[in-house]
Amino acid sequence: MRKILVAGNWKMHGSRAETASLVEGLTAALGDAPVSEVAVCPPFVYLVDAAAALEGSEIRLGAQDLAVEPSGAYTGEIAGTMLRDVGCHFVIVGHSERRSLYGETDGVVAAKYRAAQRDGLVPILCVGETLEEREREVTEAVIERQLRAVLDSAAIASFERAVVAYEPVWAIGTGRTASPEQAQEVHGFIRGILAADDDTIADSVRILYGGSVKPSNAGDLFSMPDVDGGLVGGASLDAGGFAEICRAGG
Repeated sequence: MRKILVAGNWKMHGSRAETASLVEGLTAALGDAPVSEVAVCPPFVYLVDAAAALEGSEIRLGAQDLAVEPSGAYTGEIAGTMLRDVGCHFVIVGHSERRSLYGETDGVVAAKYRAAQRDGLVPILCVGETLEEREREVTEAVIERQLRAVLDSAAIASFERAVVAYEPVWAIGTGRTASPEQAQEVHGFIRGILAADDDTIADSVRILYGGSVKPSNAGDLFSMPDVDGGLVGGASLDAGGFAEICRAGG
């Protein structure tokens, strides 16, 4: 299975110049045919600039969020069809910051997942537990609840056109990283939940790890059997470092 590396945590960073510099630096570092599948997810206002910089490259474009509604009087929202129109292939749904800062429930995340597929995008579905939840030893219950909301809403067949990202919230931007063994344990659990509905689809779903991935730990994380790539945070803001992570997934 070809691994996928997503520069997913550009968040609300950068400028037009910085976006162009990062994308151009990444395409130069990886060459015309990256070993891993690679995607970048800049802020909405820089998507067109990124698309222009990626022209002729195999690197995919993705967005950080989308609206549930396909169109209408929803000031400030961005429809999936608009994202497709500017060249997006992927869109992140259910990122921990959307859940914690903007109150997105499992139901809202499931609706955005369906909207992404309705509008021709591949959703990168984020799931993960907080530090408090890990310390209470309810990680599996949290992950299963988050996944089940999507499975009940969109069914297992939808995962033929989706990516899952496990992001332990306690390891995002903290410098703490799940050990390869901890990541594998949760990734294996995720695949097991999907396999209970359809083991063939479960085997084909790529499950990414997102929690302080960096060049120094990427190889060990990606060597785990159920870790199929990364949703990369701060390290994706450095073209050379992110390229090194991408090569570790080859």
